[in-house]
Amino acid sequence: MTAGDPNFSDIPAQEETAIEEGTFKEYPETNKQRPWWMIMLLGMGLGIGITFGGMRLLSNSANSEPTVTNQPTQSVTPAMTVTLATVESTRVARNLSVTGTVAARELTPVLPQTNGLQIKQILVKQGDSIKKDQVMAILDDSLLQDQILQAKAEVESQQAEVASREADLASSKAALESSRANVISNQAIVEQRQADLAQEKAKLKEAERDYKRNQQLSNQGAISKQLFETAETNLETAKEAIRISQANIRSARANVSSAQASISSATASVSSAEARVNSAKAGVRSARARVQQLKTQLGQTVVRAPVSGIIAEKLARVGDITGVAPQTQVGTVVGGSQKLFSIIRNGNLELQAEVPTIQLSQIEVGSSAEITTDADNRVKSIGKVREIEPVVNQQRREATVKIDLPPTNLLKPGMFARAAIVTDTTMGVAVPQKAALPQPDGSAIVFTIDEDNIVTSQKVQTGEILKAGKVEIKSGLQPGKRVVVDGAGYLKDGDKVLVAN
Repeated sequence: MTAGDPNFSDIPAQEETAIEEGTFKEYPETNKQRPWWMIMLLGMGLGIGITFGGMRLLSNSANSEPTVTNQPTQSVTPAMTVTLATVESTRVARNLSVTGTVAARELTPVLPQTNGLQIKQILVKQGDSIKKDQVMAILDDSLLQDQILQAKAEVESQQAEVASREADLASSKAALESSRANVISNQAIVEQRQADLAQEKAKLKEAERDYKRNQQLSNQGAISKQLFETAETNLETAKEAIRISQANIRSARANVSSAQASISSATASVSSAEARVNSAKAGVRSARARVQQLKTQLGQTVVRAPVSGIIAEKLARVGDITGVAPQTQVGTVVGGSQKLFSIIRNGNLELQAEVPTIQLSQIEVGSSAEITTDADNRVKSIGKVREIEPVVNQQRREATVKIDLPPTNLLKPGMFARAAIVTDTTMGVAVPQKAALPQPDGSAIVFTIDEDNIVTSQKVQTGEILKAGKVEIKSGLQPGKRVVVDGAGYLKDGDKVLVAN
């Protein structure tokens, strides 16, 4: 409302002043009471004036506000609390990823030491860890016990036969000694008869001399005929005595020959008796050997582990006959005997990985390899390349690389596994894996931080996964930079953060 407003043209200046001061005066020229519309217009004018005054105050306040916000003492609230890590230089191993099958490095079959016996008891199960000479199964020994008793009876029978044969041998030896004594006796008789013959020959010579001398004297008539006849008789007697001595010698020699024949017969009898004794003794030895063999087999009814390790297969069943494989186990016969168990010697396992020939040059015997498997994410073992087979599969053009595995209960023969074989080692940079955020295009970003704790995203190229939860950064970062680890996934460029101790 202004002074030019027609509604206020008739109000004197003094009255206007009175209105501003809040007092009312009566003038003689006007009516005692003001019209209603004048009072209404006066109220409206006051309201408009108050409104414009308030707007000017608000306008002044608004114009002065930017000077307050630009004051350096104002702070921005941090987006969140994060942890940091420093980009560091490290040695990075270049790996060749291969796949293969876990197998036993050395699988030892357990065979029965005796066939034809029934399996009575099995004391182990597949997967058990066992020690060398530990009892694995027990076979039924009742048949062997019966055979041992029969063999012992045979030993006693053969021993009795030896005693009888030895008695015959003693008798034959006595007969031999007797025959030898007869030979000696008859030889002495022969010698005596020969001495007698020599004596009789001497007598014959003397009788012949007497006869010739007496014959001459008788022819000369110097002696009587009776004396000549006596000499003649003596000569005949001497001749007869020689014939008798010669007959006696022949008889004695015949006795010697007979005694010598008895010696030959007795010697043959002794030899025969000795042969029978030796045969009987051989029978005893054979029977005793049979007993020992059966006792050995009795000890073999206890099946023991030939080596220490882990039981990979349990093929034996209670009631099976050793040496006779069931139809379902025809392929388990080894060297004519049924395989009862298989043992992974010392629990040693290996990964048999198939590697293309074009990659074989990257692998060296002795290289380390990290082993993992989809079957169990707990498996993170470090193995070592032991052997590269010289023969390459002609169809697949692959060679088998055998990687020794450390002892573990998590890997079993037949499992599929992966190996990251170290082929080279170089220097690189690394950050914690949580700091590198994968992006849809296959790259990754990390958040670096400045002195004011303001973060900035940085695109990087990741490489090998390293130990201790770190990842290689091939490009995009330099050592010494600080990157956000915990909380990186919730940030954006320009965020201010609070760094945790």
